[in-house]
Amino acid sequence: MKKLRIGILFGGRSGEHEVSLLSAASILKAIDRKKYEVVPIGITKQGRWVTADAAELLLANGSAKAEPRPLRAGDPDTTPGAAVLAKGEAVIVPPVPQQASQGALVPFETQASTLTADSARQALQLDIIFPVLHGTFGEDGTIQGLLELAGIAYVGSGVLGSATGMDKDIMKRLFASAKLPITKHVTFLRPEWEKNPRKITTQIEAALKYPVFVKPANLGSSVGISKARDRKELKAAIELAAGFDRKIVVEQGVGGKRGKARELEVAVLGNNAPEASVVGEIVPGKEFYDYEAKYLSEGSVPIIPAKLTKAQSKQIREMAVAAFRACDCAGLARVDFLMEPGTSGRIYLNEINTLPGFTSISMYPKLWEASGLPYSKLIDRLIELARERRAEQDRNRYSL
Repeated sequence: MKKLRIGILFGGRSGEHEVSLLSAASILKAIDRKKYEVVPIGITKQGRWVTADAAELLLANGSAKAEPRPLRAGDPDTTPGAAVLAKGEAVIVPPVPQQASQGALVPFETQASTLTADSARQALQLDIIFPVLHGTFGEDGTIQGLLELAGIAYVGSGVLGSATGMDKDIMKRLFASAKLPITKHVTFLRPEWEKNPRKITTQIEAALKYPVFVKPANLGSSVGISKARDRKELKAAIELAAGFDRKIVVEQGVGGKRGKARELEVAVLGNNAPEASVVGEIVPGKEFYDYEAKYLSEGSVPIIPAKLTKAQSKQIREMAVAAFRACDCAGLARVDFLMEPGTSGRIYLNEINTLPGFTSISMYPKLWEASGLPYSKLIDRLIELARERRAEQDRNRYSL
């Protein structure tokens, strides 16, 4: 039986570049080579697409000569992006228009980085792309649009699901439309803040109580997120978030002065009939689960399964599937919740992540492992779902 040819697409221009390298390294290590022929494809921070024979070794060890070291989620020193991607021997040429029955772009082509008169382009024929691109230009629908035009099957949500899962403002509107409980929030644009910061501050303080969380609307891994306890901290937090996106979301802190909210997570898997994993909990090593607490510090503790009543667990899992459907997701997503401290235990839907961290120690695979689906089998299932989704799309007619 012919092996499926899987392109593992990693790196990218986002601030989560290093996290992407670690996710790709874990997949390359765990994927079943008896079933799949694997092609590592990297994107540098400058946006250059490369493929290299040494990419897997570089991803695993940090350099071709280095001794193997254990991966720690998000540790840039373990898999430095420059070392991984700078040695790409073949540059991937952007697809060009074609006249064909399927897809508007030809398959990816490669050429030698140093061209000669007799060097010829070669098609990089792939059955499925597994994008492990976290954040901007990878999780926001942009790469998904390219793959749709190329007619290539790929793991994860489509253009709409990816875009809505990235934009925290639009995401919340869809959650509200689905009657899912969300925190109070205020959304505004960077030009509005720059034109009249006093007006925006007044609007926020009229709608919300401190502490609040200030977030760029379109970014992942808690990059650019701050907690503000007063007006002075609010200004600094908005200035930080505005450096990352034109749209800023300010959310009411759950729990307020009574204490920290519990941070709960559920992994969802599927296309038309999505399923939810057991519920997990993260106890952050810092005041909240920011980028450093997620990837760089050692203090955060995952608890799987979370200590909840059966009714609470059922409610959260059902809400996770509802959120997945509300955003028109496919393949995979991690859905995050906040639970009020104390006796009320009120649960709020926080956000959905359509391409969550995928190292073997990331929460998404760990939640499925605790639910009875080990890491390598999870990779198999995601590839199956990508093929199913492509087959469903191929049934569509685009002209009379």
